[in-house]
Amino acid sequence: MRRFVIGRGRNFLNRSHQQNLLSSSSSHCQSRFLSSTSVIDSPSSSSMAPTSSPAITVDSLNPKVLKCEYAVRGEIVSIAQRLQQELQTNPGSHSFDEILYCNIGNPQSLGQQPITFFREVLALCDHPSILDRSETQGLFSADSIERAWQILDQIPGRATGAYSHSQGIKGLRDTIAAGIEARDGFPADPNDIFLTDGASPAVHMMMQLLIRSENDGILCPIPQYPLYSASIALHGGTLVPYYLDEATGWGLETSEVKKQLEAAKAKGITVRALVVINPGNPTGQVLAEENQRAIVDFCKKEGLVLLADEVYQENVYVPEKKFHSFKKVSRSMGYGEKDISLVSFQSVSKGYHGECGKRGGYMEVTGFSPEVREQIYKVASVNLCSNISGQILASLVMSPPKVGDESYESYCAERDGILSSLARRAKTLEDAFNSLEGITCNKAEGAMYLFPRIQLPEKAIKAAEAEKTVPDAFYCRRLLNATGIVLVPGSGFGQVPGTWHFRCTILPQEDKIPAIVTRLTDFHKSFMDKFRN
Repeated sequence: MRRFVIGRGRNFLNRSHQQNLLSSSSSHCQSRFLSSTSVIDSPSSSSMAPTSSPAITVDSLNPKVLKCEYAVRGEIVSIAQRLQQELQTNPGSHSFDEILYCNIGNPQSLGQQPITFFREVLALCDHPSILDRSETQGLFSADSIERAWQILDQIPGRATGAYSHSQGIKGLRDTIAAGIEARDGFPADPNDIFLTDGASPAVHMMMQLLIRSENDGILCPIPQYPLYSASIALHGGTLVPYYLDEATGWGLETSEVKKQLEAAKAKGITVRALVVINPGNPTGQVLAEENQRAIVDFCKKEGLVLLADEVYQENVYVPEKKFHSFKKVSRSMGYGEKDISLVSFQSVSKGYHGECGKRGGYMEVTGFSPEVREQIYKVASVNLCSNISGQILASLVMSPPKVGDESYESYCAERDGILSSLARRAKTLEDAFNSLEGITCNKAEGAMYLFPRIQLPEKAIKAAEAEKTVPDAFYCRRLLNATGIVLVPGSGFGQVPGTWHFRCTILPQEDKIPAIVTRLTDFHKSFMDKFRN
């Protein structure tokens, strides 16, 4: 094995030396420098008459940007960051000693460790010269070394710093397609895969393609992940809400979707697509396969594009539920490419891997004509390509170590340890919320969140109105200032009018959960006593 690795390493280094891009790079840099110089040599601003007002103000910004909101990094988080700075500069300045972030699905920021195999392969791909060193054999597993060689063979120029094909590296798309096929039991085409910097850019891309004006609508679940409302606003469309049924564990009823579709049509809105988030964010439900079949039939009948957010597909915590992709469900119903347009989103940020900062993901696009596919590719090309590390991770997530690989046992132990811990954390927090006066919380079947409902006293609602804020934000702000716990108000996700919620992640490390429960319980009792009717 060592001779094999060293031999391939020498071949790789020899081939690398043959690439001489110095001349083109030099001329490119020179032209950029000259361009910059021409700007510098233009008339300076100091010689021009002073203006009486700024060139741009908030009022003169794109109104679509002003309309856009993103609650998970909103006001509450800004307050939390200020409090954290105060704790660092003046320890003991608050009644708590740390900020406990339960606002965003960012696992590694809260102490979750990355999967060893994934990081070994990334390290070797980013620094391939170490593949030729004998000590690498003792530091890296044999299968991570071999996987790195395979991936480097697929990368243009064998360099992770190079641009790739705008859809992503073909060999990595081959791997992802094979992973989808193994998961679903139905064929997958690598040409249907568009690798992206996480799922978010893929969602933006589809909204950009689908929305022509404010008369175009997108059906979204309420509560919804704010990415969708923000993206629809930025691209000038109309969000058409359909409400999930909290009483049935956040169930999705097609009769409710149909009602909202007809109401939108009556207002002159052309509904283009239906968004489904499964497992749910922020609600944590996992759809039953029968329910998914009804959704597929609805989209086929109404001629809607089905946008399936499936980024939490590995996060299922209850034995009675399983994840089924919408593509698998539609193919099992006998629907093919000509029957339904479907876009499935996946990300390396979620699941058990939690590689948020690597910005990897993909969308699988099926059921679109060649002419439409050309336009999707054109939009992807504007961004040149997604980052290569994220592309590599997406391929690893869909093709992890297998039985017989050196890393298999350690990989399974890391994966299962993370998922089982998340399940325990979800149950502990769920029980804690349900023990509090006026709070009810559905079971977290999947994803990374709980979305409890809180019955706020009338005095608290009036106090919130006096502070010109919504009641659930009022509660979350007071909780943060008293305990250091960061939650996101339910109003940032949408909710049935007259109800109040908040979203809480299950991501703080397990040894932090008791402190969260204790602080939350003490605060809530004090809050309810203060504002009791």
